[in-house]
Amino acid sequence: MRKLFILLFACAMLKTNAQQHLNPETLLKLGRVSAIGISKDQQSLIYKVSTPNIAENKMDTKEYAVPLSGGVAKELNNSAELLENNRIAPNGQYILSSEEVLIKKVMGKDLYPELDKTSAQVYTSLNYRHWDKWFDGRFSHVFFASYANGKAGEKKDIMPDEPFFCPQQPFGGDEDFIWSPDSKKIVYVTKKKFGTDYAVSTNTDIYEYDIATGITKNLTESNKGYDVAPAFSKQGKMAWLQMKTEGYEADKNDLVVMTNGTTVNLTGHNDQINVSSFTWSNDGKSLFFIAPINGTEQVFSVNDIGLTRMLPRIQQLSKGDFDITSIIAQTGETLIVAKEDISRASELYQLNIKTGSLTQLTHVNDAAYENIAPVKTERRWVTTADNKKMMLWVVYPPGFDPSKKYPTLLYCQGGPQSATTQFYSYRWNFQLMASQGYIVVIPSRRGMPGFGTEWNAAVSKDWGGKVIQDYLDAIDAISKEPFVDKDRRAAVGASFGGYSVFALAGCHQKRFKTFIAHDGVFDFTAMTGTTDELWFEQWEKGGYYWEKDNKAAQRSYAASPLNFVASWDTPILIVQGGKDYRVPIEQGQGAFQAAQLRGIKSKFLFFPDENHWVLKPQNATVWQREFFSWLKATL
Repeated sequence: MRKLFILLFACAMLKTNAQQHLNPETLLKLGRVSAIGISKDQQSLIYKVSTPNIAENKMDTKEYAVPLSGGVAKELNNSAELLENNRIAPNGQYILSSEEVLIKKVMGKDLYPELDKTSAQVYTSLNYRHWDKWFDGRFSHVFFASYANGKAGEKKDIMPDEPFFCPQQPFGGDEDFIWSPDSKKIVYVTKKKFGTDYAVSTNTDIYEYDIATGITKNLTESNKGYDVAPAFSKQGKMAWLQMKTEGYEADKNDLVVMTNGTTVNLTGHNDQINVSSFTWSNDGKSLFFIAPINGTEQVFSVNDIGLTRMLPRIQQLSKGDFDITSIIAQTGETLIVAKEDISRASELYQLNIKTGSLTQLTHVNDAAYENIAPVKTERRWVTTADNKKMMLWVVYPPGFDPSKKYPTLLYCQGGPQSATTQFYSYRWNFQLMASQGYIVVIPSRRGMPGFGTEWNAAVSKDWGGKVIQDYLDAIDAISKEPFVDKDRRAAVGASFGGYSVFALAGCHQKRFKTFIAHDGVFDFTAMTGTTDELWFEQWEKGGYYWEKDNKAAQRSYAASPLNFVASWDTPILIVQGGKDYRVPIEQGQGAFQAAQLRGIKSKFLFFPDENHWVLKPQNATVWQREFFSWLKATL
């Protein structure tokens, strides 16, 4: 047996040695798989594959169908022919659409038509820009029209003259406006607030428009937080996702169902459950949903209890060190899902509802991964300074040798309430980092969902407090291992993670040799004055900087990284998007200029045409090259 083990180990090492370590160029050649839907005949899965075209600086996309029974995928010319059109009413008599409507005149050429070449813009309230676009006075509205013989009749706006958005801004889509099963009503999601009121509120509601009467009814008026993602069962019941607290965008997200006009919360009794998405079961008796747990994202089921007093039964259906990122549909006893992990990009699978077993349906990147050396991930638990248990992922380089010393990266997550799971990113790619010879440490610090509401909420109004100590505790714990080179440690991150890097730069006490901060918050006061979603600033900081009697707010603003620049002494790479209105340009500029004036080795990587993310293939290539060249030069 021992000889067999040695032989198998030797064969595995030979295979690993024959494989290439993942590099940025290979990462950007991988196909990005996403499901479109199930074919009308329920026999095939329709999906698309997007691949970066570096030369053309765009994404090339192709569509495919693969049999659910297994088999070879076939490229499609027009997937729409094989899919049900959910824009058409179930009775086939109407069709939905969304169009932009000019409601407010804020552009100079709209205010003064004779000056058609002016670039002036005039605003009298907030929400004048959002994510990466300036407000031009137009609102996306929902329209419906009669439909017969493949042609639509005259369109009718169901939100006439209303200064509200549906789909929601900036990421809403067709899921924000749907048909009722009887084709008599249109259910849609919007936040019926305008201007400054819009910018300081998360009170998004679900509305019902009656086609026959033209009357609109607010179905979720009593709830003051988010109400989103309405979906009907085949039997006609509606479910949606709900947060209770207005202004708190990372509140516990619960799955609720309306039964005879009464809302029933199916997940509120379980403090660990924070639902990210869901779908109804085919029989309408239960729902399937995704939620983070133990550093992963998994599929759960919950029964619809109706108006009974019984406690909903929540069951975990999938288990393993991977993420299930979406549920596409149920077919018989299986769910079609998207699955990924730190070492493998997303592919589509069948998940057996009863056994939890997974069967791979798409194989877009299998051949590529045959030539890419895998990395090992390990779940660890460490004790924080205040005696809490914190989970972290550790990612090891290919061919890891515990007798050697390795440079180590502390990854700081954004959000601040976004889970650190087994996600696969095409920018913050942990396999890619480890494949360059780094150990990567990924803490589930305070603010992470999946560990209870108290842990998730603990970051708010305390950005500069225990969450920063959590990062120090994480790097200190892993640094006790002999394979960590204490003279070569770095902290890297984006958004709140970029803020965390700026904060650590002022208090790390020589732990780190270099830093990388992408679109990070540097100046809390300037952030309040320029960011787009003001509800976020008000909630996370506990108030505004001018509220001198507000202790929570004053404590928050005192933690702004610019207040600790005098303690900066470590090289830093600062990345900033020019069209990032969530964390605007002055944040990166301020940090870079402070570092330069302090005489600290620093670099400013600026993408004038990118938002909070880096989306263009050539920009993504530059990002990766600058990221690793900076680490090579400074670590």
